[in-house]
Amino acid sequence: MEMTGEQRIALPQSKVWEALNDPAVLKQCIPGCEVVEKLDDNQFNMAMVAAIGPVKAKFSGKLTLTDIQAPSTYTLNFEGSGGIAGFGKGQCTVNLSEEAQITLLTYNAKATVGGKIAQIGARLVSGAAKKIADQFFVKFNQVLVPGQESSQ
Repeated sequence: MEMTGEQRIALPQSKVWEALNDPAVLKQCIPGCEVVEKLDDNQFNMAMVAAIGPVKAKFSGKLTLTDIQAPSTYTLNFEGSGGIAGFGKGQCTVNLSEEAQITLLTYNAKATVGGKIAQIGARLVSGAAKKIADQFFVKFNQVLVPGQESSQ
């Protein structure tokens, strides 16, 4: 499944880049996130609870940043396991560009799932994954600029 989107954030690109690399901001923005722990400059451990249709599970996994071109772009690779519920893995490329103190954040994410989660149907899983991605980026914008309406 593939997901794309964008947010206009009323902050300079350098501030948005800094927030994209801050474990506390990431934890606050990832739906159902319980832990984001920085292992080194490019790796994080994380744990989150996700519900997709009738399947609800706690996932634990790793986020790894690659193809870093600060402060413009990186690729976030993720993999996680939810025990008997299954697994998820994929990547999200995030691009930032600035115009007049407003940063345009665009993303393109690709994900695959397996196990019980994959058995509940591709349409349901795709919808839930898109919703989680959209919620993250909307929340990210709201955390960075409180009171600003999300713009997609």
